[in-house]
Amino acid sequence: MAAINLGSSTSRRRARFHELEVADVRPLTADAVEVTFAVPGELHDDFGYVAGQHLALRATIDGQEVRRSYSICRPPTPGSISVAIKRDLGGRFSTWANSELQPGARIDVMVPQGTFTSALEQVDGAHVVGIAAGSGITPMMALAHEVLSRSETSTFSLVFSNRSTLDVMFIEELADLKDRYPARLALHHVLSREQRAAPLMSGRIDEERLERILSELIRPESVDEWFLCGPFELVQLCRDVLAAKGVDEAHVRFELFTTGKPDAAGGDRGRPVQLEAGEETWTLDFTLDGQSSQVQSPVAARESILNAALRVRPDVPFACAGGVCGTCRAKVVSGSVQMTENYALEPDELERGYVLTCQSHPKGDTAKVVVDYDV
Repeated sequence: MAAINLGSSTSRRRARFHELEVADVRPLTADAVEVTFAVPGELHDDFGYVAGQHLALRATIDGQEVRRSYSICRPPTPGSISVAIKRDLGGRFSTWANSELQPGARIDVMVPQGTFTSALEQVDGAHVVGIAAGSGITPMMALAHEVLSRSETSTFSLVFSNRSTLDVMFIEELADLKDRYPARLALHHVLSREQRAAPLMSGRIDEERLERILSELIRPESVDEWFLCGPFELVQLCRDVLAAKGVDEAHVRFELFTTGKPDAAGGDRGRPVQLEAGEETWTLDFTLDGQSSQVQSPVAARESILNAALRVRPDVPFACAGGVCGTCRAKVVSGSVQMTENYALEPDELERGYVLTCQSHPKGDTAKVVVDYDV
């Protein structure tokens, strides 16, 4: 079978919003829904995607613009694209989507973004492993389908952690996938608050349990590529344990929906900043859609590049504003900046000068920063 490329880890496209109509809202659990958007023919190329990518959604809720990113949960299907949205405690967008969003509504959807994609040149004979918790299953649905459907010799092992059976998103779809590929899909449900027949599958995934899973169920030396998706603590635990076992980090891909760190910088969302006469400032020059803009920022305000740019260009791309989704990515042309957090950019992107503008601030006595969103 011919070599199959599942997608480049560094391919990105310009982050643009298009208004799409909601075709369906389907309950997955008591606190999660699958939202499907209709993609008109003229936007087919714009919304082409690779398994593992995500969409940023933008809606006005109670008079306030809210943006959130959600992973695409279905393999590519002409005319539609779907994401899963789990209700977060206090989450404005997720609560609205679960409670009020209906078919026929029209909201802004950004073209697919993200690098949580396979770097394997081919999947013949490949063994791919996914470890997910809760809504972290969403990108795994598309990834597992892609790996298994493209080759008759590929295998996919999935470790999926939830509190109970009632909390398992896509439980029927996972069962169907297992029925379709019984010998090539290994599905391991780990439930933290529900007793299972196998003691190893009952309880929270801590270091001890993960070590046992990697010795009794999935041997790291047999794995070609790893995908980790879930809360910060679980993803970091998996990365640490795999590194200790000698797994090359180049073969470990991870994605976070939030950092889960209470002290993490949350990013700025265009907060107002006043410039006083005679105040020390730094200058931001940036290019977006071929148009150059400039803004002065007070040094004392300590605002991010994103925040400064939003004050003069409300169309500057961003979604999570927490260093997770990568939507606000831009290239530093000149000047020196420092990023507070980075959970989205690959090492090669950093080497080429790309930064997350939501987490970037001028470094030291830098007086001018120039960035380009178009490259």
